[in-house]
Amino acid sequence: MRITTKGRYGLRAVLKLAAQHDRKPLSISTIASEEQISPEFLEQIFYKMKKSGIIKSTRGPGGGFSLVKDLNEISLADILEAVGEPVTLSPCSTEGTKKDCPRADKCEAYGIWQDVSNHLNDYFNSLTLKDMVEKKLI
Repeated sequence: MRITTKGRYGLRAVLKLAAQHDRKPLSISTIASEEQISPEFLEQIFYKMKKSGIIKSTRGPGGGFSLVKDLNEISLADILEAVGEPVTLSPCSTEGTKKDCPRADKCEAYGIWQDVSNHLNDYFNSLTLKDMVEKKLI
């Protein structure tokens, strides 16, 4: 499994928003500067997250981006899914592949990849922004 730059930057940006104790919006330029991310790339990532309902934008002076939900309602899986990062180890571990793979019924490794993927997905779904902030994972 490999998380691409899109997933890593998306998580870093959302953690930046989560660290805002006053929940005031942050501008893309502020986040991009502090996290050393291209503002244009961050804009693309935020567009996807906004569409997924993780963040919202506020216009005008003091505007920017902020989280829509409470920290305990947003998981690592939510963030990765929003930016288009599937959590899979191999083609064998993506949904619907059993019917697409001619070897699925005979492959001894198929179940292993499914189990490991399920464990990863369970962990990513259970790890919330609140957990990351409280455990000082950020």
